[in-house]
Amino acid sequence: MKLTHPLVKKIDSAHEESQERPRPHLGMSTLGHHCDRYLWLIFRHAVVEKFSGRMLRLFRRGQMEEATVVDDLRAAGLAIRHTGTDQMRLDMGCHVSGSVDGVIDSGVPEAPNKRHILEIKTHSKKSFDDLTKNGVEKSKPTHYAQMQCYMLASGINRALYVAVCKDDDRLHIERVKLDEPHAKALIARGHRIALSERLPEPCAGAAPDWYQCRFCAARSFCHKLQMTQEVNCRTCAHATPTKDSKWLCERHGSQEIPVQFQHEGCASHVFHPDLVPWELINSESTEYTACWMIDGKKVMNGEDGYKSSELLVNLAACLSGDPIIDGIRRAFDATITA
Repeated sequence: MKLTHPLVKKIDSAHEESQERPRPHLGMSTLGHHCDRYLWLIFRHAVVEKFSGRMLRLFRRGQMEEATVVDDLRAAGLAIRHTGTDQMRLDMGCHVSGSVDGVIDSGVPEAPNKRHILEIKTHSKKSFDDLTKNGVEKSKPTHYAQMQCYMLASGINRALYVAVCKDDDRLHIERVKLDEPHAKALIARGHRIALSERLPEPCAGAAPDWYQCRFCAARSFCHKLQMTQEVNCRTCAHATPTKDSKWLCERHGSQEIPVQFQHEGCASHVFHPDLVPWELINSESTEYTACWMIDGKKVMNGEDGYKSSELLVNLAACLSGDPIIDGIRRAFDATITA
């Protein structure tokens, strides 16, 4: 067996340690995803995908390719703005927004004086071959939906899709026309999901052995133990998203929660009832503390009970009723960390 060079491991570890935090908005690039439940969970930061260093390097390669494609298009006579660090941000309200790869003012051969949204994607050979055979709408419906949303939001009714095959540098280019009813339906779907208080139903056809479920980062919420591994404001029962793209905290006087603070949350965190597999005992709950029935035992979660982080790292200790553990927690204001 060929061993991985230690330097490769160090490079990948460096990338893994610097992964970006989840985006604060529901991206237009995701609205073509087939499952409402998945979109709700990632928007709530209840599922945060952790990628390997190799995958992160692969994503970086795709991002770096954008500049090369833009250079090639400009060399071919296209006038392009809003690329790279000057991307145009589009906001459709209710937490739905996104940024385009570029705006083409002129130069596309079929319509040299017409503006286009520019969308650039890289593909493996297998993916690229399917794209050239079937076209972007059928082969890559999420990419197609992304362009539809961008066109509607920008008021530009054409898009240019530029795909690069990473294996042999082939190019596939398509012009896409705005389908306004489809685009409006996608945006409305995003608004509905973002403002929904409860976990949506799984998509039609969901099954443990279905390929789209097997590789889904949120599959545990449909086919295994339903349990988030994230403690942050968006997984907390006290937080509510609003139509003006804010998050408000009921515990702290319905104040707006700053975006940066949302990633960490506070000591008053109580799990949203749809993000844990436990029964909520309403009669036992206090205003800012929930009572869960877990394995036949009542467990308090919140200010007057166990912190959500404690329930995640060592549920057995929280269920044990060990007087020594409880005594240490009370005497030293201690927290179970392992």
